[in-house]
Amino acid sequence: MNLTKSNLQKEVTYKTSRSGGKGGQNVNKVSSKVELLFNINGSELFTEDEKVLLSEKLQNRLNKDGLVQVICDEERSQYLNKEKAIERLVLLLTRALQKPKVRKPTKVSKAVKAARLDNKKKHSAKKENRKINHSD
Repeated sequence: MNLTKSNLQKEVTYKTSRSGGKGGQNVNKVSSKVELLFNINGSELFTEDEKVLLSEKLQNRLNKDGLVQVICDEERSQYLNKEKAIERLVLLLTRALQKPKVRKPTKVSKAVKAARLDNKKKHSAKKENRKINHSD
């Protein structure tokens, strides 16, 4: 898996538009908002199995054309927004490809069971002693 920024940048497309928020008149003139689009199925960076896994895990991030969409409009500079968007895409893809650790079922040890039962007996005896003392 060659998941680096430079490899990804060859396969993504950008759309830019004017962004809201801070920036004064700059906001009205400069297209600093970046919308990054990435086609999982058309990518050469992933195997077929990885593509299926990504499509399943990122299903709610896909737009109607089946492209992964990452939008960034936090910075005033288009370049910085592109950088942030590509970083988010890398993070998104690496998280989606991570396989969760298999949970190994464990048993409660005999010592722990014995300690719990012993504790219950002591507690029960304490309650029982209270009954006897008050029944006079």
